[in-house]
Amino acid sequence: MSPDNDRVPGTTIGTDRLIRVLSKDAKVRVRFGRVIVLAAIAGLVAAAISYLAMLHPRPDLEALLRTARVLFKFLVTVPLAGAMIGLLDRIGRPAAPLGAWPWLLGGIAAVLTTGVGVELAMSPPAEWATRLVGTNAGYCLFFIPAIAIGPLVCFIAALRQGMPSCPGLAGAAAGVASGAMAAAFYATHCPDDSPLFVATWYTLAVGITAVFGYVAGRRFL
Repeated sequence: MSPDNDRVPGTTIGTDRLIRVLSKDAKVRVRFGRVIVLAAIAGLVAAAISYLAMLHPRPDLEALLRTARVLFKFLVTVPLAGAMIGLLDRIGRPAAPLGAWPWLLGGIAAVLTTGVGVELAMSPPAEWATRLVGTNAGYCLFFIPAIAIGPLVCFIAALRQGMPSCPGLAGAAAGVASGAMAAAFYATHCPDDSPLFVATWYTLAVGITAVFGYVAGRRFL
């Protein structure tokens, strides 16, 4: 009997299909990293345009950047944006390991918790409520998601070029990345520098963008 007659019907077709899938997966892995970088750059430009169209930096920002309370806002928002962008690069690749990015997110959470703890320890309890509410909580909840719209659109478009296994969670991660990017811009305008305010209202605002991202991920990814 010929060796060809010993083949199981459909085996060759299945193997060829598997090879095509693996080849496509390899191309996605190589290309997707560049796509995420371009999306981050485009999102940064979009956030800057939205920010300048609606707000402006504080007039004394240059001097305030030398203070620990103002620097604290950027020690949280900027690394969070960077970590989430790195995580998006992993989430959009099929079965890719997350690497060290989740550990960096844990470090950011530790910095945020430490800042709040130090403030509570150094301020009298009678001032805690005032520091928590601040003067611009409502503005924070509006402007951060508004500034984040542009970056979110860029990241969702980038994820469509990948192969995320959980569209909703991928969209939520894009929302957090966009919200953190927007929060860094908003921090240059916001006069509320209390770590307690940042931990509460910035987190809620980024959470809102995460919800928007989750819905967008379920709809478009």
